[in-house]
Amino acid sequence: MQQALQRSSLVPSGFVVESAYFEGDKAVIAVRASGSVGLCPSCGTVSRRVHSRYQRRVTDLPLSGRIVQLLVIARRFRCGAVLCGRQIFTERFAEGVLAPAARRTAKLDSIVPHLGLALGGRPAAGFAKRLMLPVSKDTLLRVVRRRSRPPADPLRVIGIDDWVWRRNHRYASIICNLERRRVVTLLPDREPATAQAWLAAHPTIAIVARDRGGGYGEATAKALPHALQVADRWHLMENASRAFLDAVRKSMREIRTVIGATKLLTAAERIQYEGYLRREETNAAILAMSKNGMPIKQIVRQTGHSRKLVRQVIRGERHDVFRIRQSSLDLHLPWLDDQWASGCRNGAELWRRLTARGFRGSLRVISEWATRRRRAEKPDARNFQRIPSARTIARLMTIGGDLLTKAETVTVAAIEAGVPSLVEAREIIAEFHTMIRRKAEAGLTPWIDRARASLVTSFASGVTKDEAAVRAAITSPWSNGHTEGQITRLKLVRRQMYGRGKIDLLQARLIGAE
Repeated sequence: MQQALQRSSLVPSGFVVESAYFEGDKAVIAVRASGSVGLCPSCGTVSRRVHSRYQRRVTDLPLSGRIVQLLVIARRFRCGAVLCGRQIFTERFAEGVLAPAARRTAKLDSIVPHLGLALGGRPAAGFAKRLMLPVSKDTLLRVVRRRSRPPADPLRVIGIDDWVWRRNHRYASIICNLERRRVVTLLPDREPATAQAWLAAHPTIAIVARDRGGGYGEATAKALPHALQVADRWHLMENASRAFLDAVRKSMREIRTVIGATKLLTAAERIQYEGYLRREETNAAILAMSKNGMPIKQIVRQTGHSRKLVRQVIRGERHDVFRIRQSSLDLHLPWLDDQWASGCRNGAELWRRLTARGFRGSLRVISEWATRRRRAEKPDARNFQRIPSARTIARLMTIGGDLLTKAETVTVAAIEAGVPSLVEAREIIAEFHTMIRRKAEAGLTPWIDRARASLVTSFASGVTKDEAAVRAAITSPWSNGHTEGQITRLKLVRRQMYGRGKIDLLQARLIGAE
C-alpha cells in the first residue's frame, strides 16, 4: 500500500518541518519539536512554561547530492519545582535523534566514528567531503578517541609482544585477549616494570603467551607467579633454524677445507679470510691456555691481548664468522657465462660490452672474474669452485634431496662426509622441529642432553633457561600467532597515519574497529 510522502518524513522523528529552502549548495530545513511540554533534566518535572526560543544548526545526512542542515528552533522552559536547583532548562529531544549540544544528528553521528576508525583523519575527511558529510579531520580523530572504550571482558589467556615504534630507538608493547581474539591495550614501552605493573592489575590471568625475550617472562613471574607462561612456537622454530645457520657459519673453515674452495676468492675476500684464520688461531690458543688452568691475567700477559677479548673467548662470546661479500657481478653472471661460452674471453672486451648494458663497476672486477674463470677450467677445477655462502649451505642441507641439482647434491654429500658434526646438528634441529609439530613433550629432556654436546649448544642453553615455557609451547594449544597478526594490523594503521598517530589514537582505532 502506497503512502503519501510527507515533509516531516525527510527529517528525524519528533520534528515538524516549518520551512525548507536552498542556501548555496546546502538544503536548509527549519524544524521544531512536535511536543508541547519539556522535562527538566534535573528533577524530571513536566513544564509548559516557555521562557524563550533560540536556533541551532545541526547537520543531517545528505539529500539528493546536497548537504542538509536542520535549523532547529529549540525552546527554553522554566522549571516549576521549588526544590530544583535548575530554574531554566533547554528542551531535550528523543534519544537517538539529537543529543544535547550536538552539531550532528544521531544518524550522521553514528557514521562519523566508523569513517575515522577505517581511514584515520585526513583520508576520512576527504572521503566524507565526497559523501556530502562535512566533518574535519580533527573532529574525526576526536570522536574516535572519545568513543574508545577498553574491553571489559575478564582476561584469562593473553598474548604479549613488543612492536617497533622507531627501529633501534623506541619500542612499545601490545596485549591481546587470545580467547576473544582482540586487542586489549597498548603499553608505551617494553620495559619489564611497565608490563609487571599492568599484569599485577589483572590477577585473573592464568596463561601468558609471549616471545622468548627475557623481559616479559621476568615481569610475568613477578606479577603472576601462578600463571602458565607459553613460549611462541613460531619463534622457537625460527630460533632453531637460526641456530643451525650459526652452526654452519662456525663450520665454514672445515667446509672450505672439504670443498677446497679457497683459491677462487677475490683479493679482498682472501685478505678477510686470512684475518679470519688468524683470529681462529688466537681463539684456539687462548682456550688451550684456559683449559690448562692458566688464569686470565697470565693469559693477557703472555698473548698481549686485552682482558676483555680473553674473557669473551673463554666465555664463548666471541664467535668469528667469515662471510663472502656480495659482488656487483651477481646480477650479470648469466650474461657473462653466455659471452664466455660464445668465445669472448678477453676481460677488457667483456667489460666494454657489460658497461654498455648499464654495469657501473671497474675493469678490474671483470678482469679478476675472467682470471678466476680461466683457473676454474683447468684440470683440477674441482679444487677451485667458489664456495656457497653459509646461508646457502644451510638451505641446501635442510631442503629435500629431490629439489637439489646434481652439483648441489655433490656439494652436500661432500659436506656431510667431511663435517659429521654439522650433520649431527642438522639432525638435532630436525628432531626439535618434529617435537613441536607432533607435540612430543616427553622427548625434550634427552634432546637437551644431546644438543648440549653439539654445535647448537647455545640454543640448547636458551631452551634450558626457559624450559617450562618451551614445554608449555609444545603441549598447550595457545601461542602468540594472533598477537603477531595484530602487530601487522597495527603497522598498517600506523602507515595510514604516516607514523604520526599517538599511542592513544592507535589503541582507539585498533580496539574500536573490533
